[in-house]
Amino acid sequence: MLPLAGVRILAVEQYGAGPFGTMFLADQGAEVIKIENPHDGGDMARAVGPYFFDNGDSQFFHSFNRNKRSLTLDLTQPDGQAVLHDLVRGADALACNLRGDVPAKLGLDYAHLAQHNEKIVCAHLTAYGRDGPRQTWPGYDYLMQAEAGYFSVTGEPGGGPTRFGLSVVDMMTGLALAFALVSALTAARATGIGRDIDVSLFDLALGNLSYLATWYLNAGVVQERLPRSAHPSLTPCQMFPTADGWIFIMCNKEKFWPALCQVLDQPDWADDPRFRTFKDRLENRDAVTDLLDSALSKKTTEEWLGLFAGIVPAAPIHDIGQALENPFVTEHARLQTLDLPGAGPYRMVAPPVQSAGDTPPANPAPALGADTHTILRDLGYDEDRITALKDAKVI
Repeated sequence: MLPLAGVRILAVEQYGAGPFGTMFLADQGAEVIKIENPHDGGDMARAVGPYFFDNGDSQFFHSFNRNKRSLTLDLTQPDGQAVLHDLVRGADALACNLRGDVPAKLGLDYAHLAQHNEKIVCAHLTAYGRDGPRQTWPGYDYLMQAEAGYFSVTGEPGGGPTRFGLSVVDMMTGLALAFALVSALTAARATGIGRDIDVSLFDLALGNLSYLATWYLNAGVVQERLPRSAHPSLTPCQMFPTADGWIFIMCNKEKFWPALCQVLDQPDWADDPRFRTFKDRLENRDAVTDLLDSALSKKTTEEWLGLFAGIVPAAPIHDIGQALENPFVTEHARLQTLDLPGAGPYRMVAPPVQSAGDTPPANPAPALGADTHTILRDLGYDEDRITALKDAKVI
C-alpha cells in the first residue's frame, strides 16, 4: 500500500506550484480532489499551450495533475461553501495556492474550517505570504528569481541578468507545500488538532540562497557569475571542453582530485603543491583549468565518461531531448506511460519518489469536473440535490 493511501486532500489550486506539490502527494497514494471553478474553465493551466493532446487537453496541465480527481464548485456561493464544509468533514487536509488575501475571503483557512473538522490541516502556498504589505500582490516564479538574486548568478560573466532555465522556484515551493502539509498532518493525527501552515514563493526563493546568503550576511561577499558554471569555492567543478563537446566534472571531495589525475595519466598533478588541497586549487583555478582543458580535449565526452565511471563524478552536457533519450532514463523505468481517453497513450517522467514494493499510480489528469457527481453521491447527496446545485451553477 502506498504511504499516503487513505489520506484525502482537497486542493484549491491552479497553474504550477501548488499542483506540482499535490501531484507528489497523489503519486504516493493520497486522494487529491481538485476543486475548480465551474465558470471560467477551471484551473487556468487547462488552457496553457502551445502543445495539446489530440483530445484538446493541455500537455502543460497534464504535467502537474497526474493521479488527481476533479470536482467543480463555486466557492463564492453559500451553497458552494456548504458543499466545501461537507467535504472538509471527511478530509485530512486542504491545500491551496491562491493569492495571499484570498484564502480567508473564501473561508479556506483553519479559523473557518476547524468548526467543521478540528483535525483539518490547511496548507497555504502564496506568492509573498498571507499577511504583511504584499499579501494582495500576485507573484510568479521569474519575479522571485529576479528579486532573490538568481539572475545575478546564472549565466556567464559579462552577460546580462539571466533566469534559471526552469521554473525552479515554483517546483521548490510546491515540494515545500507537500512537506509542510504532511508535517502538519503528522501533528494533527497525534494531537487531534489541525492548523494553518504556510510557504511562499518568495521565502523559498530567498531560503534557497543558502550558503550564498550566509557568506553575504557574515562576510559581506556578493557572489557573482563564474566562467563555465563553476562552483564558487570547489575546483575543479565546472564544464570542460572535450574532443566533441562538453563534460561537467565535480571533484567535490578531496579524494576525487588524485583520482582524476590518475585517470588522465597525470599523477604528478596530485602532488603539485599548487593543487594539493581545495584552497590551493582555488587559488590556482586558472592553472587547473588550463591543464584540464588540454587533457580533456584529447578524447570525446563518451570516451571520458567510460573512463570516469564510478571513479570521478562527471556528466555529459545534454539538451532536453538528449536528457530524455538517455539510456539511463529510457532503460530504467524513469518514464511512465499513461492512457488518456480520446487521445491514447502519452508519456511523462515517472514519479521520482519510489516506495519499495509499490508501483506508482499512472492515472492521467482528470477532465474538468470529471468526479463531481461521484464525489457528491459519496457525500450522501441524492440526485435532486445534485441537480439543484447544477441548476444554481454551484457545480
